Amino acid sequence: MQEFLEVTTFIGLSLYQWITLIIIAISAYFILHTLWRIAINKLSKVSAGTEHKFNNTIAEVLGSTQKITLALFALLIALQFLELPERWETRLSHLTFFVIGIQIALWISKSITIWSSVQLLEKEGQVPNPVITSMLSWILKVAIWSIVILAILSNVGVNITAFIASLGVGGVAVALAVQNILSDLFASLAIGLDKPFVIGDFVVFGEVAGSIERIGLKTTHIRSISGEQIVCSNTELLKNIIHNYKRMSQRRVEFKFGVTYDTPATTLAKIPDIVKSAIETSDRTRFDRAHLKGFGTSSLDFEVVYFVDSSDFNLYMDTQQAINLYMINEFKKLDVSFALPTTNLHIRSLESAKTQ
Repeated sequence: MQEFLEVTTFIGLSLYQWITLIIIAISAYFILHTLWRIAINKLSKVSAGTEHKFNNTIAEVLGSTQKITLALFALLIALQFLELPERWETRLSHLTFFVIGIQIALWISKSITIWSSVQLLEKEGQVPNPVITSMLSWILKVAIWSIVILAILSNVGVNITAFIASLGVGGVAVALAVQNILSDLFASLAIGLDKPFVIGDFVVFGEVAGSIERIGLKTTHIRSISGEQIVCSNTELLKNIIHNYKRMSQRRVEFKFGVTYDTPATTLAKIPDIVKSAIETSDRTRFDRAHLKGFGTSSLDFEVVYFVDSSDFNLYMDTQQAINLYMINEFKKLDVSFALPTTNLHIRSLESAKTQ
């Protein structure tokens, strides 16, 4: 029976060798799988309820190990116990390099994914920057997989120098074909680096006014005041002058009003002080100036400037309303009337016209 097992061959291995290979491979797989589960459980228990983020990260990375990878490792271990023909030794070496390279790439890719997820979580007092994080994550993953693939090709004997040169020529052609997409990608990178706005900022550009909801690799999503979502290309967005109201430390307010021409000069001199008192009734405002600016067609025009120490638009409107009501009450006490657009029509008698 043993002679039959030793004589019967398949691809250079006898049936006895195949049985030995299968038994060792299955045993090695169960051992590797058991050690893998023990390592993950041990790291998970250590990091549970604590701030051992490093251990937790290692556990997640190890958890991404593919079972087929463990099976291939078990097979490679079993093959080491057999005397293989020389051509199979070379193939085994290539297969070992391939399995190790792919698994390392998977581990690094998982680590990059975990890092990007952590970076995108909003921390206290900070706003996450999804653009830079997504771009770096994408670039790192492409670089890792490119290196691994090129290393595998080089290991099996492919001339990667010519291959890289051909990729360079093809890359130029692809870049020309997708130049609009690449333009948006670089625009998103510029947004991430320069940070003209972040998620949650209220911006105005052109005819668009709304809050930034999402900054993507190609487009930016804005929730407008009227409620609809506006999707704008990053390239087109950066071509506009952007007003970011979220970053205002204070709001400069300028308003004008007019009083009638029959207002006495002594009363006119009191109006700047009344306006100043109206502005200073709020502890969120700072008075700057109030002047009789000029003579209008039907009014004596005043110009007022003050500051609100907040970017909140509703606070500004409440403050302006309180100032207006205060002025109306005080002007009524002084018998001062706000000017309305009027036209005086002078009619001369017929006799007066004849004398001229």
